[in-house]
Amino acid sequence: MPPKASKTKVKQKPQEEQREDSLQAVVLADCFESRFAPFTLERPRCLLPLANTPLIEYTFDFLAHAGVQDIFVCCGSHTEQVEEYISASRWKLPTSPFRTLVLLKSDATSVGDVMRDIDNRGLITGDFILVTGDVVTNVSIKPALARHRERRNKDKNAIMTMVLREVGINHRTKAASRKPVFVINPTIDRCLHYEEIRGSGKGGRYVNLDPDLFSEHTEIEVREDLIDCYIDICTPDVLGLWSDNFDYQSVRTSFLFGVLKDYELNGKTIHTHIIADQYAARVNSFKAYDSISRDVTERWTYPLCPDGNRVRGQAYEYTRNRTYQESRVSLGRTSKVASGCVVGRDTTVEEGATISNSTLGRNCHIGREAQLSGSYLWDNVTVGDGTVIKEAIIAEGVIIGRGCTIEAGALLSYNVRIADNTTVPGSRKITRVEPNRQVAGKRTDIHIVGKGGEGYEYLQDSDEDSDVSDSFDSTHRERRASASASSVSTLQSEELGYEGADDRPRRASAISETSDESAPSKDFHVEAMASILDGMQKGHLPENISLELQAFRMTLNATEHEVRRAVVGAFAKRIANLENNGIGAREAVASVFTQYRILIERITFDKNSDDKPDQVDLLLCMQKELVSRERGDNLLLFVAKEMYDLELIEEEGILQWWADGRSSEGALANLRGLVQQFITFLEEAEEDDETEEDEAED
Repeated sequence: MPPKASKTKVKQKPQEEQREDSLQAVVLADCFESRFAPFTLERPRCLLPLANTPLIEYTFDFLAHAGVQDIFVCCGSHTEQVEEYISASRWKLPTSPFRTLVLLKSDATSVGDVMRDIDNRGLITGDFILVTGDVVTNVSIKPALARHRERRNKDKNAIMTMVLREVGINHRTKAASRKPVFVINPTIDRCLHYEEIRGSGKGGRYVNLDPDLFSEHTEIEVREDLIDCYIDICTPDVLGLWSDNFDYQSVRTSFLFGVLKDYELNGKTIHTHIIADQYAARVNSFKAYDSISRDVTERWTYPLCPDGNRVRGQAYEYTRNRTYQESRVSLGRTSKVASGCVVGRDTTVEEGATISNSTLGRNCHIGREAQLSGSYLWDNVTVGDGTVIKEAIIAEGVIIGRGCTIEAGALLSYNVRIADNTTVPGSRKITRVEPNRQVAGKRTDIHIVGKGGEGYEYLQDSDEDSDVSDSFDSTHRERRASASASSVSTLQSEELGYEGADDRPRRASAISETSDESAPSKDFHVEAMASILDGMQKGHLPENISLELQAFRMTLNATEHEVRRAVVGAFAKRIANLENNGIGAREAVASVFTQYRILIERITFDKNSDDKPDQVDLLLCMQKELVSRERGDNLLLFVAKEMYDLELIEEEGILQWWADGRSSEGALANLRGLVQQFITFLEEAEEDDETEEDEAED
């Protein structure tokens, strides 16, 4: 008997070692954002090229060096393209370092849905790395993994370790308008609080902390000098928490914030691993795309540089003048390609053309005397003679005519054609994908692409996850401003800042400032709107939807305006869903507002006052929601009349909204045309009432 027992123990050890060594990874190839539109209308973000290499290649390379054996790639949109790319890649060859590489197809609409789906499938058997498909890093994960496992063996409640990169406050890959703040106990590397603060004004200076943290922890650091790489080492308990909390939708503002806030209930802890001498960043905005592209070409990400030739068929060489070139590149005798450029195979640069700080894909043709600076041209782009392109992104297959000017910040999506002598302002996003909101039969926007051009202006819906502060040209704008340059892009954006004298890691011991102000509700709109819409689609009682909304509002201390905006967004989406199912616009509006009128009634509180600020705000929210929708003017008319007929808004409220200058600002003025007839009717009715009252008095 004793020998048998001894033999059993000997078997258990290698099994435990095998479990430790079998590392899995979940790759979020779809982050359910629209920040890279219009390009992502046709291609997934993870396949967009950065320094002529698809983004997902950088993620796979990181996971290969981390020793990951099993990878689950989670996809939502453009699944077929991702599947086709992976199947043809080196990662599916017999020599691949991965034991399994599986693409998980899903109809999920959020990261939370993805995580719950993975949990239901039972795919994860041990520790796993959660990472997005747009991470560029040369980090060695082994020290962080070892520390994570050491903590987990001592405390099973230590469920996650976040890899963060220490940089300066004004590092060029950090956004100034959306600042992640980590509150950490440095003695145990435990994250105590997470918050995102926006802007540089008063509201962006404060972090709201629970006073109990100071009595429970002897040392606290408030860190805003960290780049969140979105590289998380997780235990399977993480998936369980996602499944137990259906309101968790995003990794940071939902899951991380919620777990830390509910520590007293669940006892789970999340820790940090901060790196300072390695590179890690996420391509989560156009500004980050520009900044990280430069880091790659300037070799800050070594060995992840173009001459590493990580994609099958690549053959880049790093030349003496510090450019990266593939074979069969033709350069005119008087052309100039400055250092820091990347030029792909079979590209031609004609006489007199100048290229600086730019990336050119394969099979591009740059005409005579053309000027390109700070721009990214993907494969098969044609640029006509004398054309000037500054700090723009030009997608595959685009043709730009002669004598054109593409201003800083412009985005030209796949196969767009710009006619000769056309100027594309920096605020333009142009696509060949015909939007539903275009007038029927309209084949192109001539005033945008010129006569003979092909393309539409992409107008982003108000509820889409766009952040103009993360626009492409702001990195260049900051550089130009610091150099007292005269040229400034027209695209509004936040300054991103470059490394400089103040680019030192900054941490605040304990807390620098406290405030009674409510916590920023940056995720309230998206999550509240999604919750309302989900309730509508599932047929929940309007009263229950309203109660959940009010509870969520109190949790995040959202304003009444933010509540109205979320309700309006959900109503607009529900109306669009009904229209897609064949119901007419007027009938869809009537159905939604009649069935869910209680939601409107509970967010307006001014029916007994002369001034109607709540009703005005409600109509302004609806106007902004519909400004980029198909037949938005029709919908606005139907909505105004329906709410008036249901007595959800009053005649005075509508007239005060109409007289409010905000309702006619910019693009909002385009929606007023059809509503004018309804306003005229109300004004005439009001005059008749006044006349009748005067006659009665006489």
